[in-house]
Amino acid sequence: MKKIDALFNEYGESHQNPTNKTIHWICVPLIFFSIVGLIASIPAEPLLRLTDGNPYANWATVLLILVIVYYVSLSIPLAIGMTAFGLLCLVLCNLIVQLNIAPLWLICVIIFVGAWIGQFYGHKVEGKKPSFFKDLQFLMIGPAWLMHFIYKKMGVPY
Repeated sequence: MKKIDALFNEYGESHQNPTNKTIHWICVPLIFFSIVGLIASIPAEPLLRLTDGNPYANWATVLLILVIVYYVSLSIPLAIGMTAFGLLCLVLCNLIVQLNIAPLWLICVIIFVGAWIGQFYGHKVEGKKPSFFKDLQFLMIGPAWLMHFIYKKMGVPY
């Protein structure tokens, strides 16, 4: 069995309840997005001198590169999907900044807190602790676990 399959099986053990699964489909992408937005909000100018007005030259881009390296170590096809989702998150963050409704970091804090409340409620319904209590690696597996269902639906091997 591939390592990614073993991780998905272990992660899936605490994600059997349909309500918890539905909550995860909403909250896991929101948490991923909010983390990207929070990290993108960290000023990059002093250390990333390449910026020259490029809204994507930020700490979130740097972190996403490292995250994608982790996903590549598990599955190249899943890494491609996670790269696309990461890029979508960066574009949405840039759009929020351009709309200037509220600071990106504030919007992301609200999303982050709300999504985690949802996650913990889902696990209360499930009756099992979140997987990351056992291994922090599962914080990265959750988004890929959802992506693998999308791949299965499309008939794409991962």
